[in-house]
Amino acid sequence: MSRKSLLVAGFGAFPGHRINPAQVATEALARRRAAFALSGIDLHTAVLPVEHAELPPRLTRLFAETSPEAVLLLGVAARRKTLSIETRAKNRVTLLRADAARQLPWSCEIVHGAPHCFASPAPAERLAAAARACGVPAKTSRDAGAYLCNEAYYLSLLMDRRAVFVHLPDWRRAELVRALPALESVAKALTFMQD
Repeated sequence: MSRKSLLVAGFGAFPGHRINPAQVATEALARRRAAFALSGIDLHTAVLPVEHAELPPRLTRLFAETSPEAVLLLGVAARRKTLSIETRAKNRVTLLRADAARQLPWSCEIVHGAPHCFASPAPAERLAAAARACGVPAKTSRDAGAYLCNEAYYLSLLMDRRAVFVHLPDWRRAELVRALPALESVAKALTFMQD
């Protein structure tokens, strides 16, 4: 079996969330690196900045350094009650919400002249089923929002990555611990899906 490279990247703190569940989950998955290796996966993890100016170069560097076959992006959607597997990303960003550096984007388009929308190549329903099989409520979603979660997802798909974005509810540590097997299952299923 040839080894696969997987990048798991979760967002860090941002206004209103001093501790981001996505960062906590990413760091917890990083501690499972040996388990991923036993499955033939070289796991790379990163915490993404919640900053419009820093996000694109950070993603570009991560992709160049890790050459991932699959990318699992994690963020928080505080109003959602279940794990949400996003199915598409739009070329849009809100001009109404500042990032962690207190900056607004300079345009409502992420990339001028690029396609309006990208659908993820990931089998979203199958990934949601993998999470549910681990006892975690999960569903697919068609709206990754208009903040940096959607931006990271759009840029990843634009750079032709096999990527999926998973929104976590605003879970606390105990809930995240219960959800980790589901996230690991989703990550492995994404890595080994058919091209």
